[in-house]
Amino acid sequence: MITIIDYGAGNVKSVQNMLKKIGVESTLTKEISVIEEATKFILPGVGAFDYGMQQLKKSGLIETLNKKVIEQKTPLLGICLGAQMLGNKSEEGSEKGLGWIDIDVVKFDKKLLDSNLKVPHMNWNEIKINKENLLLKKLNNESRFYFVHSYHMKANNNEDILCTSNYGYIFVSGVNKDNIWGVQFHPEKSHKYGMQLLENFAQL
Repeated sequence: MITIIDYGAGNVKSVQNMLKKIGVESTLTKEISVIEEATKFILPGVGAFDYGMQQLKKSGLIETLNKKVIEQKTPLLGICLGAQMLGNKSEEGSEKGLGWIDIDVVKFDKKLLDSNLKVPHMNWNEIKINKENLLLKKLNNESRFYFVHSYHMKANNNEDILCTSNYGYIFVSGVNKDNIWGVQFHPEKSHKYGMQLLENFAQL
């Protein structure tokens, strides 16, 4: 069973629908009591960084999540904004992130992009796998995922980089530290590759 954290800033239904499609049970919750019993989490997210962090604070779940994820090592997958919130901070706002992985979030540098590349990066793109990992089992450097974002992760420790992608320049598209994973793309919108990744997470 995967517990999807419903804190008011995520595309929770599409994540739940994709899990249902691959035969994985999930529950959608903002209840502390349910989160305390959870064995696996997805932290989805769309929209601005500050809004996401403010909603998560407002939900009153951060203390419980810290206990579950950091102390008890419960597996967690952050998606898009949910992945960015795992880090320290974002150029998009002034709120502090969860600080679970040593990453900062930066805006795409338009000076480094060809004139035909627009921001936001809204398209299918391949990943380049940086380290072998159970989350990426049966996936390879030709696996394509759907992206929608104007900001991207920048890892301060190369060991935390799970995969990268190229949009005018190479950027970090996936991170992992211990029991915590984050992906910049949307597996729930990425057809067979997204299904494989979510299946892998369910089997961790």
